[in-house]
Amino acid sequence: MVALSLRGLVSRKLRTALTALAIVLGVGFVAGTYMLTDSMNKAFDNVFATATEKIDVTVTPKEQFDNAGTVAMSSEVLRRVQAVPGVEEAVGSISSSGGGDDSAVIYTKDGSEPLVRGGAPMLVVNDPSERLSPLDYVEGHAPRAPDEAALTKGTADKGGFAIGDTVRISGDGPAEAFRVVGIAKFGEEDTLAGSALAVLQTEVVQRLLDMRGEYTSIDAVAEGGVTPEQLSRRVAAELPAQLYNVRTGEQEARRQAADLQDQLGFLRTFLLAFAGVALFVGAFLIVNTYSITVAQRMREFALLRMIGASRRQVLRAVLGEALVVGLAASVVGLLFGMVIAPALRGLFTLFDAELPSEGLIVETRTIVVSLLIGTVVTVVAAVGPALRATRVPPIAALQDVASMTRGKTARWRTPVAVVIALIGVAMMCGGLFGGGSAGQAAGLIGGGGAIVFVGVGLLASHLVRPLALLVGLPLERLRGVSGRLARENATRQPRRTASTSAALMIGVALVAFIAIFAAGLKASVDDAVDRGVAADLVVQTETFQPVPSSAARALAEVPGVETVSPLRFASGKVPGQSGTLSIAGVDPATAADVIQVDWVEGDQGLLRTFGGSQVALSDRYADEHDLSVGSTFAVGTPTGREVRLEVVGIYDDNAGLLGNMTLSNELLARDFDATRDAVVLATTAAGESPDAVQSVADETISAAYPTVEVLTKQGFKDEQAGQIDQLLGLVYVLLSLSVIVSLFGIVNTLVLSIHERTRELGMLRAIGTSRAQVRRIVRYESVITALIGAVLGVVLGAIFAVLVTIPLQDEGFTTSIPVVTLIVLLVLAVIAGVIAAILPARRAAKLDVLRALAYE
Repeated sequence: MVALSLRGLVSRKLRTALTALAIVLGVGFVAGTYMLTDSMNKAFDNVFATATEKIDVTVTPKEQFDNAGTVAMSSEVLRRVQAVPGVEEAVGSISSSGGGDDSAVIYTKDGSEPLVRGGAPMLVVNDPSERLSPLDYVEGHAPRAPDEAALTKGTADKGGFAIGDTVRISGDGPAEAFRVVGIAKFGEEDTLAGSALAVLQTEVVQRLLDMRGEYTSIDAVAEGGVTPEQLSRRVAAELPAQLYNVRTGEQEARRQAADLQDQLGFLRTFLLAFAGVALFVGAFLIVNTYSITVAQRMREFALLRMIGASRRQVLRAVLGEALVVGLAASVVGLLFGMVIAPALRGLFTLFDAELPSEGLIVETRTIVVSLLIGTVVTVVAAVGPALRATRVPPIAALQDVASMTRGKTARWRTPVAVVIALIGVAMMCGGLFGGGSAGQAAGLIGGGGAIVFVGVGLLASHLVRPLALLVGLPLERLRGVSGRLARENATRQPRRTASTSAALMIGVALVAFIAIFAAGLKASVDDAVDRGVAADLVVQTETFQPVPSSAARALAEVPGVETVSPLRFASGKVPGQSGTLSIAGVDPATAADVIQVDWVEGDQGLLRTFGGSQVALSDRYADEHDLSVGSTFAVGTPTGREVRLEVVGIYDDNAGLLGNMTLSNELLARDFDATRDAVVLATTAAGESPDAVQSVADETISAAYPTVEVLTKQGFKDEQAGQIDQLLGLVYVLLSLSVIVSLFGIVNTLVLSIHERTRELGMLRAIGTSRAQVRRIVRYESVITALIGAVLGVVLGAIFAVLVTIPLQDEGFTTSIPVVTLIVLLVLAVIAGVIAAILPARRAAKLDVLRALAYE
């Protein structure tokens, strides 16, 4: 039976190749994802190991709660560490975070735009100690004057900088010019894991980041005879444990690597989700392929039974073929992953997200998972058709296979499909409305969606005829007999057509769901801006970093600008409550002029008297925690303080502008260490054109602050929509893999169908049908099959989108159906059907008439 399985594969090379291709693509995506993220993790491991190899003990501020961020340490902490017995040298290090309040920007050589956009950060650091520095200067030297800077070699190469050139750098202020006096390597690497990095004097970095006299970490070296562990314990005994982490250099490297791997875990999950979709679609293709081939080989299986083969041997023969195909395809897919990994990295680069890499890392886990998942998916998908092969009675060898009756279990197919679909819907509803954790909800929604696809795929055979009539009738009217034959061919085997179109249905449904959700997101943003923003101008940065406070002051000097008001954001935590709070900060003197609050208790005038320890709450948060005007409660801050607040107002935050609670900017700066503006809103003077003022303001501000952009309210909405569209484009590209797999399913089905209809096609040619007409019939059949899948996908995607957005409507989400996009999807399905039919149509047209008529 093993030999029989291998001969079966060799004799059906094209079918085997098309079946294997689906697994190759899916496994390649899985393997490429692991290789990409493993290389990123390796790059960061090397970075952290290099950064701490000369350090015995590191002191860092402790994050008070999740997503709180950390605050800088004062010079007093440095002096206390320097005074600890056993410390030979201790220095304060300061580094911009690459995002957040302590961020900085390094500009291109002409100073017009950021050197890096997205992905790897831009870092500005000091180099306080030659002994502890991880930098090796290959040209020049470290900065020795306030107007000097050094760059890593990768940064210099990227920007085309050389010794003596000028580089512009900005933090919480206008961009400043520095003369490049040094080019350095980070250990053996040209760059710090793909980031852009500039070195300035300590006082200069502190001034740029508005952190005078403060540090982001303190590094110490032990005296001779004192181990890092001993010194770590001594330093820890001198500092408050609730405010600072004290670790050895090795521990700090491991901690940073682990933290980053956790943060990057979302990227691996994100990419593996798309790989899973491709494998899921591939499973549909395999089930369909084996179902067709088993049906075509009924007489072969019956002959085997007649000469003594048992049911178990027939089962092993079919599953043996699947095992060989799955294993071989998985091996090829693993090798293909070596191409996918750099391709994925390049894809993210195209979308302004540069990912660091450390060569091509192939872990044992990657090999095992790739081989296992591809083989298992193939074998499991072939189980159903293999079981049907075992039910062929020996007498069928003497019968016309086409006249064989359906199996006893066929009548249960529809009820089981309905139950499966309902289970999937119930799981999705449980994830959406069950109130579990985000991970549990995502698992239920994703698993439920997959089960719904299976159920609908099983039910689709009942929809093939009406859908074929719907999408095929125009072809029949336009193309006559060719269109009619194509429609009838598509409905001849409803289950086969349904299974083929179901593979495309999955990809189209996901694209439709994403398109509808994105359209709703853009509509929600527009609605939130229209409802909540009373300003004429919006100021933000292109790099998603804070707006320098001096930029807001410069904006106020622009002719035609009347009121300028900054907004800030921070996080807090109420003792005894799970999760963190989103907190907005406003300037009471100007906030009422630039934002419009829908008050439940209070009014717009409240903003003008807002201050001290007063807080306004969203109605949702107030209701959930039984708070009302006059209530008081405590909030923990990122600085480790606990602030007692008094509720003075409650608002409806469906616009999503203010979050759980709103405080004054003064209070955020004092107790939350939120000193930089997230966005700045401004109004124009009466009679002034916002567009004209915006043009002048943007030109004025961007000269000193190249990353700061001044937008009109409509321009801000368009810019937000552009960001959503960019992410949407990335998702579409990743989903295209599953659509490509489904197209191979259509190709495979058509090829097998043509093989099955060899004599029929010979008869058509014999009675005068031209080669062009045969190609047209096959092409139209492919288009009809693709359109059936597309129509089902669009409908299913719309249902999913509406279902998912229901719980979001209470938070201001606006459901919007992008009709034009959905129509484009259907048009693309027609094009895909035409492309998928190219090879099968040519094969059908090339059939020799006499051989086809003699075919048995």
